[in-house]
Amino acid sequence: MTNFLSPTLRVDICAACVIDRSDMARDTVEIGESFSGVRLFARAADRDERGAFRRVYSREEYARLGLTDEFVEDNVSTSKSGVLRGLHYDFRLAKFVQVLEGEIFDVVLDIRRESKTFGKWKSFRMSAEGCEQLYVPRGFAHGFYVISNIAVVSYKQTSAYDPASEGQVLWCDPEIGIDWPLTGAPILSVKDAQAKPLSLLPE
Repeated sequence: MTNFLSPTLRVDICAACVIDRSDMARDTVEIGESFSGVRLFARAADRDERGAFRRVYSREEYARLGLTDEFVEDNVSTSKSGVLRGLHYDFRLAKFVQVLEGEIFDVVLDIRRESKTFGKWKSFRMSAEGCEQLYVPRGFAHGFYVISNIAVVSYKQTSAYDPASEGQVLWCDPEIGIDWPLTGAPILSVKDAQAKPLSLLPE
Protein backbone atom coordinates (compact mmCIF):
# COMPACT_ATOMS: atom_id res chain seq x y z
CA MET A 1 0.00 0.00 0.00
CA THR A 2 3.04 2.25 -0.43
CA ASN A 3 2.53 5.38 -2.53
CA PHE A 4 5.15 7.69 -3.95
CA LEU A 5 4.98 11.27 -5.13
CA SER A 6 7.89 12.27 -7.34
CA PRO A 7 9.10 15.82 -7.99
CA THR A 8 7.27 15.67 -11.34
CA LEU A 9 4.02 14.85 -9.52
CA ARG A 10 3.55 11.36 -10.88
CA VAL A 11 0.96 10.10 -8.43
CA ASP A 12 -0.07 6.51 -7.71
CA ILE A 13 -2.68 6.71 -4.98
CA CYS A 14 -6.09 5.27 -4.17
CA ALA A 15 -9.18 6.04 -6.23
CA ALA A 16 -10.72 8.00 -3.37
CA CYS A 17 -8.03 10.70 -3.58
CA VAL A 18 -9.07 14.23 -4.46
CA ILE A 19 -7.10 16.68 -6.59
CA ASP A 20 -8.04 20.30 -5.94
CA ARG A 21 -6.69 22.75 -8.52
CA SER A 22 -7.14 26.01 -6.66
CA ASP A 23 -5.55 29.40 -7.19
CA MET A 24 -3.40 28.71 -4.13
CA ALA A 25 -1.97 25.30 -5.00
CA ARG A 26 -1.24 23.99 -8.46
CA ASP A 27 -1.74 20.43 -7.25
CA THR A 28 -3.30 19.49 -3.92
CA VAL A 29 -3.49 15.75 -3.29
CA GLU A 30 -5.40 14.21 -0.40
CA ILE A 31 -5.04 10.58 0.64
CA GLY A 32 -8.34 8.72 0.51
CA GLU A 33 -10.83 7.82 3.19
CA SER A 34 -8.83 4.95 4.69
CA PHE A 35 -6.30 7.51 5.93
CA SER A 36 -8.74 10.35 6.54
CA GLY A 37 -7.08 13.55 7.60
CA VAL A 38 -3.60 12.94 6.17
CA ARG A 39 -3.11 15.44 3.35
CA LEU A 40 -0.38 15.97 0.82
CA PHE A 41 0.02 19.34 -0.88
CA ALA A 42 2.33 20.44 -3.67
CA ARG A 43 2.65 23.98 -4.95
CA ALA A 44 5.00 25.25 -7.59
CA ALA A 45 7.80 27.72 -6.94
CA ASP A 46 8.27 30.87 -9.03
CA ARG A 47 11.63 30.51 -10.77
CA ASP A 48 13.76 32.89 -12.79
CA GLU A 49 17.45 33.57 -13.44
CA ARG A 50 17.92 34.64 -9.79
CA GLY A 51 16.64 31.38 -8.33
CA ALA A 52 13.23 30.56 -6.88
CA PHE A 53 10.58 31.85 -4.50
CA ARG A 54 7.60 30.06 -2.96
CA ARG A 55 5.23 30.65 -0.09
CA VAL A 56 5.57 27.78 2.34
CA TYR A 57 2.56 28.56 4.52
CA SER A 58 -0.37 30.96 4.78
CA ARG A 59 -3.03 30.33 7.43
CA GLU A 60 -5.72 32.03 5.36
CA GLU A 61 -4.91 30.21 2.14
CA TYR A 62 -4.69 26.75 3.71
CA ALA A 63 -7.88 27.38 5.69
CA ARG A 64 -9.67 27.69 2.35
CA LEU A 65 -8.52 24.14 1.66
CA GLY A 66 -9.82 22.93 5.02
CA LEU A 67 -6.56 23.05 6.99
CA THR A 68 -7.61 25.10 10.03
CA ASP A 69 -5.13 23.98 12.71
CA GLU A 70 -3.36 26.64 14.73
CA PHE A 71 0.37 25.97 14.56
CA VAL A 72 2.31 27.27 17.56
CA GLU A 73 5.86 26.00 17.03
CA ASP A 74 8.26 25.64 14.10
CA ASN A 75 11.26 23.30 14.13
CA VAL A 76 13.93 22.49 11.55
CA SER A 77 16.17 19.42 11.39
CA THR A 78 19.29 18.93 9.29
CA SER A 79 20.29 15.34 8.53
CA LYS A 80 22.93 13.68 6.40
CA SER A 81 22.44 10.83 3.94
CA GLY A 82 21.35 7.57 5.56
CA VAL A 83 19.82 9.16 8.65
CA LEU A 84 16.47 7.70 9.70
CA ARG A 85 14.35 9.73 12.12
CA GLY A 86 11.28 8.08 13.61
CA LEU A 87 8.80 6.80 14.01
CA HIS A 88 7.75 9.59 16.39
CA TYR A 89 4.30 10.41 17.74
CA ASP A 90 2.62 12.76 20.17
CA PHE A 91 -1.13 12.36 20.51
CA ARG A 92 -1.48 16.04 21.46
CA LEU A 93 -0.35 17.49 18.16
CA ALA A 94 -0.59 17.59 14.38
CA LYS A 95 2.36 18.40 12.10
CA PHE A 96 2.89 20.17 8.78
CA VAL A 97 6.09 18.84 7.21
CA GLN A 98 8.09 20.01 4.20
CA VAL A 99 11.61 19.65 2.81
CA LEU A 100 13.64 22.85 2.48
CA GLU A 101 16.73 21.15 1.04
CA GLY A 102 17.34 17.66 -0.33
CA GLU A 103 15.04 14.64 -0.57
CA ILE A 104 13.51 12.21 1.91
CA PHE A 105 11.41 9.05 2.02
CA ASP A 106 8.60 10.07 4.38
CA VAL A 107 6.29 7.71 6.27
CA VAL A 108 3.06 8.11 8.25
CA LEU A 109 1.73 5.27 10.41
CA ASP A 110 -1.84 5.08 11.72
CA ILE A 111 -1.70 4.45 15.48
CA ARG A 112 -5.36 5.25 16.23
CA ARG A 113 -6.57 2.09 17.94
CA GLU A 114 -10.17 2.73 16.91
CA SER A 115 -9.18 3.11 13.25
CA LYS A 116 -9.80 0.40 10.66
CA THR A 117 -6.29 1.12 9.34
CA PHE A 118 -4.51 0.87 12.70
CA GLY A 119 -0.94 -0.28 12.02
CA LYS A 120 -1.07 0.60 8.31
CA TRP A 121 1.33 3.05 6.71
CA LYS A 122 1.77 5.30 3.68
CA SER A 123 4.98 6.65 2.22
CA PHE A 124 5.96 9.57 0.02
CA ARG A 125 9.11 10.85 -1.62
CA MET A 126 9.35 14.51 -0.72
CA SER A 127 11.93 17.00 -1.92
CA ALA A 128 12.74 20.69 -1.92
CA GLU A 129 12.59 20.63 -5.71
CA GLY A 130 9.14 19.02 -5.69
CA CYS A 131 7.74 21.46 -3.08
CA GLU A 132 5.60 18.79 -1.40
CA GLN A 133 3.99 19.49 1.98
CA LEU A 134 2.54 16.82 4.26
CA TYR A 135 -0.11 17.36 6.92
CA VAL A 136 0.10 14.68 9.64
CA PRO A 137 -2.94 14.82 11.96
CA ARG A 138 -3.14 13.67 15.55
CA GLY A 139 -3.06 9.91 15.91
CA PHE A 140 -0.28 9.20 13.41
CA ALA A 141 3.39 8.40 13.91
CA HIS A 142 5.81 10.02 11.49
CA GLY A 143 9.35 9.40 10.30
CA PHE A 144 11.67 9.80 7.35
CA TYR A 145 14.84 8.45 5.75
CA VAL A 146 17.30 10.79 4.03
CA ILE A 147 17.95 9.94 0.38
CA SER A 148 20.02 12.98 -0.62
CA ASN A 149 23.42 14.02 0.73
CA ILE A 150 21.75 16.47 3.12
CA ALA A 151 18.10 17.05 4.00
CA VAL A 152 16.71 20.07 5.80
CA VAL A 153 13.17 19.38 7.01
CA SER A 154 10.72 21.88 8.50
CA TYR A 155 7.95 20.91 10.93
CA LYS A 156 5.10 23.10 12.07
CA GLN A 157 3.33 21.79 15.19
CA THR A 158 0.02 22.52 16.88
CA SER A 159 1.56 22.07 20.36
CA ALA A 160 4.99 22.87 21.75
CA TYR A 161 7.45 20.00 21.92
CA ASP A 162 7.29 18.11 25.22
CA PRO A 163 9.63 15.12 25.60
CA ALA A 164 7.30 13.66 28.25
CA SER A 165 4.51 13.46 25.66
CA GLU A 166 6.55 12.04 22.78
CA GLY A 167 6.68 8.35 21.94
CA GLN A 168 8.43 6.18 19.40
CA VAL A 169 7.46 3.13 17.38
CA LEU A 170 10.29 0.87 16.19
CA TRP A 171 11.15 1.82 12.60
CA CYS A 172 11.81 -1.82 11.60
CA ASP A 173 8.88 -3.47 13.42
CA PRO A 174 8.21 -6.58 11.28
CA GLU A 175 4.51 -6.44 12.04
CA ILE A 176 4.35 -3.05 10.30
CA GLY A 177 6.71 -3.96 7.47
CA ILE A 178 7.75 -0.54 6.17
CA ASP A 179 9.74 -0.93 2.95
CA TRP A 180 12.45 1.64 3.60
CA PRO A 181 14.74 2.32 0.58
CA LEU A 182 17.87 1.65 2.65
CA THR A 183 21.33 1.71 1.10
CA GLY A 184 22.93 0.31 4.26
CA ALA A 185 22.37 0.32 7.99
CA PRO A 186 20.47 3.52 8.84
CA ILE A 187 21.93 6.14 11.16
CA LEU A 188 19.68 6.28 14.24
CA SER A 189 19.48 8.17 17.50
CA VAL A 190 19.76 6.07 20.65
CA LYS A 191 16.12 6.81 21.37
CA ASP A 192 14.94 5.60 17.96
CA ALA A 193 17.16 2.51 18.06
CA GLN A 194 15.60 1.52 21.40
CA ALA A 195 11.98 2.21 20.38
CA LYS A 196 9.32 -0.39 21.12
CA PRO A 197 7.22 -2.27 18.54
CA LEU A 198 3.66 -1.18 17.81
CA SER A 199 2.31 -4.08 19.90
CA LEU A 200 3.65 -2.30 22.99
CA LEU A 201 2.02 1.05 22.18
CA PRO A 202 0.70 2.50 25.47
CA GLU A 203 -3.06 2.50 25.96
